[in-house]
Amino acid sequence: MTVLARTARRYLLPLFLLMAIAPSAQGAEVLASWNEGEAKQSIVRFVETVSKEGSADFVPVPERIAVFDNDGTLWGEQPMYFQLLFALDRVKALAPQHPEWNTQEPFASLVKGDVKAALSGGEHAILEIVMAAHSGMTTDEFEQIVRDWFASAKHPKTGKPYTEMIYQPMLELLDYLRANGFKTFIASGGGIEFVRVFSEKVYGIPPEQVIGSSGKMKFELKGDQMVLNKLPEVDFIDDKAGKPVAIQKHIGRRPIAAFGNSDGDLQMLQWTCAGPGPRFCLYVHHTDAEREWAYDRQSSIGRLDKGLDAAADSGWTVVDMKKDWNRVFASEP
Repeated sequence: MTVLARTARRYLLPLFLLMAIAPSAQGAEVLASWNEGEAKQSIVRFVETVSKEGSADFVPVPERIAVFDNDGTLWGEQPMYFQLLFALDRVKALAPQHPEWNTQEPFASLVKGDVKAALSGGEHAILEIVMAAHSGMTTDEFEQIVRDWFASAKHPKTGKPYTEMIYQPMLELLDYLRANGFKTFIASGGGIEFVRVFSEKVYGIPPEQVIGSSGKMKFELKGDQMVLNKLPEVDFIDDKAGKPVAIQKHIGRRPIAAFGNSDGDLQMLQWTCAGPGPRFCLYVHHTDAEREWAYDRQSSIGRLDKGLDAAADSGWTVVDMKKDWNRVFASEP
């Protein structure tokens, strides 16, 4: 063997071996908050399968679309959806401008500080509260109001800013997917304008890759400015069967990976995994009452009942938060 051949063998062979194992090593390194187990392995297997050129299941980069629910999937959602907490605070701030709310439910109960009574009216009451808090202003004004709220508001149980209630393992998953050619989208039942305020800074997902529920808007001339005014009317609810519809309208491609945590995400996962070729669907199961919350089939917030059964029947990945995550929130040391 010549000196050149020996040199090549000595230095290039280890390099080739390193290149061969690089995807697995990257998954192990990047998904640091995931304990070793089937959930983590299933993610890495799928990503390696679709990103390995020459494999039978290779998926071209433009088709590597992944969609994520937000509430309960990327950040917390207990004791109630964070956007609803924003709406409650906003109604209290607006109350002096609306004396009629003193006798008009659900606002009268909110003015008295009785949130439970205000929400006892169910979906209709919640919709009234949200519409009052999210309309009567321009889109720019709304964005600033939301930014100001996030700057000062604290979670009622943990005392942390809401943007610190983000799941570190899911941040790592977003980064891992993007490092392997995926384009990541949010498909939330929450308000699209609300989520867009923080999605890029917190998740690295730009506003144009956020899908969500929306209210109607109107283009108007305000003084010498052209503005979009937010109206107190529902335009689209991005939940349950509405999610696949909104994804198709917004993206124009069926995702190959979908991530959720509740029955509200079921149709999104079903539609994603019903497509041809390699597919990946994952449910985050809230099982950790110590570090977060434990809830599923009976919860009024983020109920996971039909979805849990569908995951077992379809072979989807179910993340046991207590077992599969060695760290929950991004703000933990």
